[in-house]
Amino acid sequence: MEQRKLSLPTDRRDALLRNQVTALLWNEKITTTYARAKEVSRIADGLIQLAVDTVLDVKKGVKKTVDKKGKQIEIETISDGEKRLAARRKIMAAIYDPPETRKKDETAAAFRERTKDIRHPLVERIFNVYAIRYLQRNRDNNSSGGYTRVLKLGPRRGDGAEEALIELV
Repeated sequence: MEQRKLSLPTDRRDALLRNQVTALLWNEKITTTYARAKEVSRIADGLIQLAVDTVLDVKKGVKKTVDKKGKQIEIETISDGEKRLAARRKIMAAIYDPPETRKKDETAAAFRERTKDIRHPLVERIFNVYAIRYLQRNRDNNSSGGYTRVLKLGPRRGDGAEEALIELV
């Protein structure tokens, strides 16, 4: 598939697009030039579609363990299926892994408690928030795709480049 070169060498172009896709998925909207926005939209749509296609591939199981008092208990476990695991790895290869940030007025202990089970916060957000949201939208509208919107903002002050706002729909 052909892509725009954006007047950059391949390694810098790939890093720029990866950074902007990460920022878009983390913040849900970014402002950039129109040509970059079109490329970011294409990549982000593909990643979200990958997550939507595999979000329901989970395996449920029962794990037997012994608690502190010596009783045997059964714990229900939920893990990724083969397709979802492969999709998770492809998404992790395509984006950067930004760290979770503390909220305002959140203590360090509360932050550690909230984030103790989250290893990759952006990947978790893609599967647990965006994929569920767009899966429902796809079922309601009987369609797929179109997860991003690119709006032209006009020329940028300084160099006159056409700016655009790209956001998740």
